[in-house]
Amino acid sequence: MGSGTREELLALDSVRLAPHLLGALVSSFIDGELVVVRLTEVEAYNGSSDPGSHAYRGRTPRNAALFGPPGTAYVYFTYGMHHCANVVCGSDGTASAVLMRAGEVLAGEEAVRARRGNSTAPAHVLLSGPARLAQGLGLGLRQNGTSYLRGTAGEPGPSLGLENLAAIPLAHCRGPRTGVSGEGGGEAYPYRYWLPGEPSVSPYRRAAPRRRGT
Repeated sequence: MGSGTREELLALDSVRLAPHLLGALVSSFIDGELVVVRLTEVEAYNGSSDPGSHAYRGRTPRNAALFGPPGTAYVYFTYGMHHCANVVCGSDGTASAVLMRAGEVLAGEEAVRARRGNSTAPAHVLLSGPARLAQGLGLGLRQNGTSYLRGTAGEPGPSLGLENLAAIPLAHCRGPRTGVSGEGGGEAYPYRYWLPGEPSVSPYRRAAPRRRGT
């Protein structure tokens, strides 16, 4: 696709949208703090046809935001300690979404460090990984189901923004998703996209094999 508005791009399914999100700007204005992040790594999850998707087994109260209109924020809590944030896309009700995996802080680094409790780490590792990214942006279950399209950063109250989607995707790499079981060695689901040479991109990690119960 050589052109397209933000809304037209978000109407694509997750696999087609994902590379357009590389280099896009995500902003949050939460608890009086403005943070702006440039995305450097994302992963696509393609709804009910994708075993890695939270929607694979259908709609539940926990994943309801996944079935929302394009531009919805799907934020979930995992492992009892982390939040991760997605951009819902495709047709309303299809549960297609792109996980934001890593990014570069463009504004609000002091707020990011305070939220992450890390005042001395190199800037490039602050948002290297989906949990770190969500934490740095201040995203939690309070933002689940809200929209990246309606808020304006700087307005009173919490708001989210998503701008500068690439009409023509930037040069990027593509490979298996990180830590997702059932990927068939990564060949069946090469849905992770990242900008080459970006130090904020998270390390690749294979899924741990599942152990049978005794």
